Amino acid sequence: MRIEQIRQRLRGLGAKACHEQLALRAWTQALPLDSGRSRPEHFLPLHMRTALPAIAAELGAIARLRSEHPGEDGSARLLVELADGQMVESVLLPRDGLCVSTQVGCAVGCVFCMTGRGGLQRHLGSAEIVAQVALARSLRTVRKVVFMGMGEPAHNMDNVLEAIELLGTAGAIGHKNLVFSSVGDRRVFERLPLGAVKPALALSLHSTRAELRAKLMPRAPRLDPAELVELGERYARATSYPIQYQWTLIEGVNDSDEELDRIALLLRGKYAVMNLIPYNAVAGLGFKRPTWERAVDMARTLLQRGILTKLRNSAGQDIDGGCGQLRARTAAPVPV
Repeated sequence: MRIEQIRQRLRGLGAKACHEQLALRAWTQALPLDSGRSRPEHFLPLHMRTALPAIAAELGAIARLRSEHPGEDGSARLLVELADGQMVESVLLPRDGLCVSTQVGCAVGCVFCMTGRGGLQRHLGSAEIVAQVALARSLRTVRKVVFMGMGEPAHNMDNVLEAIELLGTAGAIGHKNLVFSSVGDRRVFERLPLGAVKPALALSLHSTRAELRAKLMPRAPRLDPAELVELGERYARATSYPIQYQWTLIEGVNDSDEELDRIALLLRGKYAVMNLIPYNAVAGLGFKRPTWERAVDMARTLLQRGILTKLRNSAGQDIDGGCGQLRARTAAPVPV
């Protein structure tokens, strides 16, 4: 389902633009649909007012909570069931963050990711993406949304950008707190600067060596890491948001001193943040996370070389927090 379908439903009940905005604001912020006016019965059209319980039920059915799995670090993995029975994952993060999915499955096929093993089953509609935020906000405060869950957002660009625009307006989320994550599709750099809501950008780097990066992400666009960083730099300067480079630390794969040297050269002087993320182990894939001491040493080394670096302690380690694991354990894929 797309946001435009919700708008059409409301218009069919006599809603004007102001009534649409009221309903969408309430939905995206997990508020009652008649909130925002001291006397809503004097404001909403009669047909719309009468239909509010039905509308609320319809919106609630877009994405339902199948199960919740709290972690010791304050995170919580949510298994979310969509109207057609497909399931995706969202993750409530510490400090009021939320990671949402944009697809059922993923076509990029990152070798270290459970989601990529099953391929792409379908795109999520813009309303299904926003519904994950509405669901999460019914559970706790959400002030930041990162599009880093199941799927590659650039492969579902229209729906993701529609969701971002609504969340950055009616959803009252600061634009820099909407984070679009991508493996580096060129369409990202063409489309994101054109939107009324310009999100922050996170780019999956994982290696400074093009051949290794291609092995780790076999169906990602073949962009040389240096070119990817240059494209990111242009967006960073245009939006005044630093690019967040994502680097999943995998023992014996991309945690060498050589990679550290090349990162320092690649990001020197760039408006960027390097996020080092120790690998969230997935049973059966054969990859391991480095020791915490090694991860700390790598972050310290980059900081000493002038690269703004953050070491992320992957959320949900105790609940198998890597994307796709909960869905894979809970249900077989639904035929489409």
